[in-house]
Amino acid sequence: MGEDQSLRRLALVGNPNCGKTTLFNALTGLRQKVGNYPGVTVEKKEGRFAVGATEAVVIDLPGVYSLSARSLDERITRDVVLGRQAGTDPPEAILAIADASNLERNLYLVTQVLELGRPVWLALNMMDVADAKGLTLDLERLSQALGVPVLPIVASKGAGLAALRRQLAAPLPPAPIRRWRLPQVIETEVAALAQRLRASRWADGAAAEGEAIRLLLNDAAEDDPPQPPDIQIAIKTARERLEALGIEWWAAEAEGRYGWIQTICQSVIRQPEQFQRTTSDRIDAVVTHRLWGPLLFAGLMLFIFQSIFAWAQAPMDAIGWIIDQLSAATRRALPSGALSDLMADGVLAGAGAVIAFLPQILILTFFIALLEDTGYMARAAFIMDRLMRRVGLSGKSFIPLLSSFACAIPGITATRTIENAKDRLVTILIAPLMSCSARLPVYALMIGAFFPPNQRLWGFLSTAGAMLFAMYALGIVAAIAVGWLFKKTLIRGASPPLIMELPPYRVPSPRAVLLTMLSAGGQFLYRAGTIILAISIVLWFLATYPRQVALSRDYAAERSAIAETVQRGQATEDAAAAQLRTLERLEKAERREKSFIGQAGKLIEPLIAPLGFNWKIGVGVISAFAAREVFVGTLAIIYGVGDDEEASGGRALQAALQADRYPNGQPVFSPLVAVSVMVFFVLAMQCMSTLAVVRRETNGWRWPAAMLAYMTVLAYVGSLLVYQGGRWLGFGN
Repeated sequence: MGEDQSLRRLALVGNPNCGKTTLFNALTGLRQKVGNYPGVTVEKKEGRFAVGATEAVVIDLPGVYSLSARSLDERITRDVVLGRQAGTDPPEAILAIADASNLERNLYLVTQVLELGRPVWLALNMMDVADAKGLTLDLERLSQALGVPVLPIVASKGAGLAALRRQLAAPLPPAPIRRWRLPQVIETEVAALAQRLRASRWADGAAAEGEAIRLLLNDAAEDDPPQPPDIQIAIKTARERLEALGIEWWAAEAEGRYGWIQTICQSVIRQPEQFQRTTSDRIDAVVTHRLWGPLLFAGLMLFIFQSIFAWAQAPMDAIGWIIDQLSAATRRALPSGALSDLMADGVLAGAGAVIAFLPQILILTFFIALLEDTGYMARAAFIMDRLMRRVGLSGKSFIPLLSSFACAIPGITATRTIENAKDRLVTILIAPLMSCSARLPVYALMIGAFFPPNQRLWGFLSTAGAMLFAMYALGIVAAIAVGWLFKKTLIRGASPPLIMELPPYRVPSPRAVLLTMLSAGGQFLYRAGTIILAISIVLWFLATYPRQVALSRDYAAERSAIAETVQRGQATEDAAAAQLRTLERLEKAERREKSFIGQAGKLIEPLIAPLGFNWKIGVGVISAFAAREVFVGTLAIIYGVGDDEEASGGRALQAALQADRYPNGQPVFSPLVAVSVMVFFVLAMQCMSTLAVVRRETNGWRWPAAMLAYMTVLAYVGSLLVYQGGRWLGFGN
């Protein structure tokens, strides 16, 4: 609410994979605002764009196949358009978008949109794909049949958008009327119910008729708001009358709509006499093949992970160098003391160590956006359907799981498209096992320190890339195994078959890919500048105080002794300086061990020692419950990376991990410990935001608590098996 009422408000409605988001990005550019609808975790995207001499606000509604409100996406779309959604002003008009190359399927939703009592424009997207299929569309006849303006566009290339903007700036077209018809006896029942809806103000004007069709001819969804008692009774008695006449009311709407749609398509679409095998068909013969499809998918993922390390190191070093220069400049600008230490050792060392991994986040997001924009993601779901069905789920569950590679939160919200409630719950519970981008800094730190990119397997495969691939593969395998266990025990139930349309392959839009990368990078920097920054300051305080502690050595006396050796000529100034730096590091390490954070770490060390973790790793694991990336910043603060003005870019923390030793000289970190840490982070539930979203999606704390419990146990056991098994096999420190 509170939006400028003088602006034209439009709702963008369309099927999944029809190019709706591409059109939204093309119209609004960077002038977008993303949030959630009040009370639900459905993403709310609004943007502004010029219409003539003024502006319009367009809201990008979830992609849906109908407005039957069987899923949360469908209910949100319907409620926003009808003005029922809290916190969202009702749209003045609707911009419907349809895939011109698959008009018949897309028109089912369009016919429902036409009955909402709002002015409508229809944008026919992917006209280039329709041309490639040899389809010829009579747009004027289609416009006359539907009673709305029809505009051809190719959103990915910007074709037709100027004409669309001019049309949107013109006076609103009249609201269309329903032109298809049901059997007369059903029409009578619809008219009577629509009158009741108007009288009870459940629906107003022309929208009452469409709402009457939906309520009368569709089963109510689980989360559909209950109708007034008199309307419920009217629906029940009307259905009983229809059943007494032998009429299958539950099939009437689909039969009526599709019958009318087929008549329209026959009159407006001219198809080639012979089937034309498109480029998409030829590519799919390989991409969706039973054998080559999964191999290609695995190879593609491996290439992506190889690229993350191959391409990211130079910009990471550059960011690390900038942070080092800022840290050194801060120490020079501020007098020596607590404030200088806070800025250099807390703010810059903690948050800066995390920001250095921004290039890897951007590269991963680039590839994910590229795969989505080309249409490959739908193929990945199709490829994985066979495997998912063996564990009791379907390929529809794999789409939210793929989304969880970027972040578990949108992955969990993407489960709204899964109609089966049990499948949706299982998918929610296993989505956090997919390695999100927040884990990537942890993987990159451990792999970069102990599995250098110049190490090769079989002469061509980077060890670093292979390890990263292994971590992502472990998350997928764990998710499938846990999903199978849930479906066989706590959440039993059959899964519906996967029915989905594979969109045609498209040339990705550079603008859309760039916007996705900027959004992901912005969210990462926002976390680094808020949550991670705040935690870094708290951790610095805990790692610095108390100042007055009993030390094992008289460091001041040892410094004086070193200075005297120089005065006597017993040592060179360079040698003495090196001794003083070593002594300073030892003193700071002991002070951190006896600080508040060190004392807390020592308390949990016996519990985590079997995993190969010492107190420093334990503190990092605990702090990472706020946000996984904090683990890197925590180690940077504990190891005092900001203390060293000669640190070499983003590699300083890796060097500190490599150099750390126990009192007996044994290294704290080793390749085996690094793998144990990564396995723990693959399997652990360390994200408070994800737990909060799961609570909202499941309407309680029961399932979030179960998720936290089972993932913590799974992470501990997995890490324990890796570390102890590795030592037994001779891969210990």
